Amino acid sequence: MLAIEHASRATRGARSYQEDTALVWTGRDIGSAGPQELVVNGAPAVAVLADGMGGHAGGALASRMACESFLKAYAGKDGPNRDRLFDALTAANHAIAETVVANPMLAGMGSTLVGVTFGAEGIEWVSVGDSPLLLYRRGEIALLNEDHSLAPELDRLAASGAMTEEDARRDPRRHMLRSAVTGEDIDLIDLSRRPLKVELGDYIILASDGLQTLEPAEIERIIAAYADDGAGAVANALIRAVEALKDPHQDNATVVAVRLLAQDDERPAGVTTSS
Repeated sequence: MLAIEHASRATRGARSYQEDTALVWTGRDIGSAGPQELVVNGAPAVAVLADGMGGHAGGALASRMACESFLKAYAGKDGPNRDRLFDALTAANHAIAETVVANPMLAGMGSTLVGVTFGAEGIEWVSVGDSPLLLYRRGEIALLNEDHSLAPELDRLAASGAMTEEDARRDPRRHMLRSAVTGEDIDLIDLSRRPLKVELGDYIILASDGLQTLEPAEIERIIAAYADDGAGAVANALIRAVEALKDPHQDNATVVAVRLLAQDDERPAGVTTSS
């Protein structure tokens, strides 16, 4: 049986405000602020991250509302896990729609969302937008979810010869979203078809797109260097690396690092079992 150790870290980057929200739930009732480090109560652990948009107030509100509504809806549902994930996403979208109706000044607010469950059969996820979900295993990383920005489309154009790779990387449209949680119909949803088996020592990383200032090889190197030190060390190291680049246009960056370990390992605060 495996356990999970988790840690969250964030930076505002070059911005004066923070529009990212990340929460972790491990089985208890959810309060208004969303619990962080709780004991499993027979339910899958859930991590959710949202990257808000719509200005200082709107973006921060949208991401927080999306995460809290997602967790509350997931906790209140029964049935197949895949259905619970979809219903939780729908609840988050409805919450934003209702808020905009009540306060039209917030029109245009929204967020990305990636929600992951950790259960006995493995991990499952739902995501909208460009917040990456990464798996680190035995020295290598892989992107698990779809990227709903224009970046993949531009990369495909470069691969076909319609534009150069350099132009694709520098294109200002690269970070434009093709899908987001805005209260309207969601154009693109990535919902895992079946649980992905996890292994002892795996890391699952949820992040806002601000982490992508780092190249994939650098993210892989950092996780490898700090993996044995635990989720807190990995999350700290990734955020420190983003800050060290001093990018004048650095977006908010948030990381949730989840490590899979044996249930009987010595575990610090923040480690919860998944059975």
